[in-house]
Amino acid sequence: MEKLIAQRTISVNEEGYLTDFSQWTKEIGEGIAKEQDIAMTDRHWEVIDYIHDKFQKEEPLSIRGIKKSGVINIKEFYKLFPGGPLKKATMIAGIPKPKSCI
Repeated sequence: MEKLIAQRTISVNEEGYLTDFSQWTKEIGEGIAKEQDIAMTDRHWEVIDYIHDKFQKEEPLSIRGIKKSGVINIKEFYKLFPGGPLKKATMIAGIPKPKSCI
């Protein structure tokens, strides 16, 4: 399915995750964040950069992995991305939903 975000048409699945990472831009990420009621800050982008790094290395993402990353502690992660931080952060990052997310 297709969706209009940041004046661009992107391909998403039924849950709203990008199906083609090459369509992702920072503006797309901002647009998805706005839909999730998240105002992106430099701290948010640090987490997104970490997620992109893991994705490019094809390393699985999990809450436990984020906790051990040294990038952010769990309390702050939940504060930055309330209501399902790993789901929301990966959606904003434009990558598929992690297998660890239900």
